[in-house]
Amino acid sequence: MSRKRILSGMRPSGKLHIGHLFGALNNWVKLQDEYDCFYMVADWHALTTDYAETGSIALNSREMVIDWLTVGIDPKKSVIFRQSDVVEHAELFLLLSMITPLGWLFRCPTYKEQLQEVTSKDLQTFGFLGYPVLQAADIMLYQATVVPVGEDQLPHLELTREICRRFNNLYGEIFPEPQGLLTPAARVPGIDARKMSKSYNNAIALDEEPAEIKKKVQQMFTDPLKLRAKDPGHPDGCVVYAFHVLYNPGASVRKEECAQGAIGCVACKAQVVEFVEAGIAPLREKRRVVSRQTGMIDDILNDGKIRARAVAEQTMQTVRGAIKLSHE
Repeated sequence: MSRKRILSGMRPSGKLHIGHLFGALNNWVKLQDEYDCFYMVADWHALTTDYAETGSIALNSREMVIDWLTVGIDPKKSVIFRQSDVVEHAELFLLLSMITPLGWLFRCPTYKEQLQEVTSKDLQTFGFLGYPVLQAADIMLYQATVVPVGEDQLPHLELTREICRRFNNLYGEIFPEPQGLLTPAARVPGIDARKMSKSYNNAIALDEEPAEIKKKVQQMFTDPLKLRAKDPGHPDGCVVYAFHVLYNPGASVRKEECAQGAIGCVACKAQVVEFVEAGIAPLREKRRVVSRQTGMIDDILNDGKIRARAVAEQTMQTVRGAIKLSHE
């Protein structure tokens, strides 16, 4: 490899929102000029929680690719592919599951959290318990040496390294231990101050229409102590100010004005509407153009499948030989 290789992916959950844009996608666009990037539509990972309702996964996968292309992921620079198009993911997942101790999975920090928080679905399945092993297989299959993560995802990456080390100790030095690339990712609150999420119905989509942007901004939580326009505000805890930070180059000025009681929440929200619309309008228009090019999207995914499988097949030949399963 002439450059370090990155593997990153997203579960297909429909159209993406600005939380994805500032939390990951803007960084992905930059990384593709510095690294050998493989960007994966993690449709098998979607099955770990949505196994009972699979009807939208295929459509959501295409919608997500459209969003990626819209924000600047370039198929000439990066490999864009669907996880399920590369069967070697399943093969390596199976082999890694044979050597991964159950204790490692039960101590995964998000496992118990998700069991408690997601009460509408039965997550007491082997697939959900074992998804970190599938995640490790995704990374290891491409011999990725770098994985862009936020600080909250570091424990997951450490589990991948532990699986890597265990495999290498048993069968020889096959896989590099991937290192985390801590990425500067802005925390984007939803309009209700919780983390922006489609499941919370508090998100602003990348192609949100102007009327919806205005409606959602007007619904945003503001400082409960700022009852009148001239009351001093506390911008650091305000959702509206968080959007000024994302979109307004003069956010620091707005912070001082709010703290001094020089501007009210109504006027502050009106300006956020203008800034957010200015940021989304070009994405909305580009997305319309991209979404009409169905043949191009098919070609990109087919090319990505070919390029991804070429690497994956080579890795699995080495793995089969190391485990002494090769029939060649």
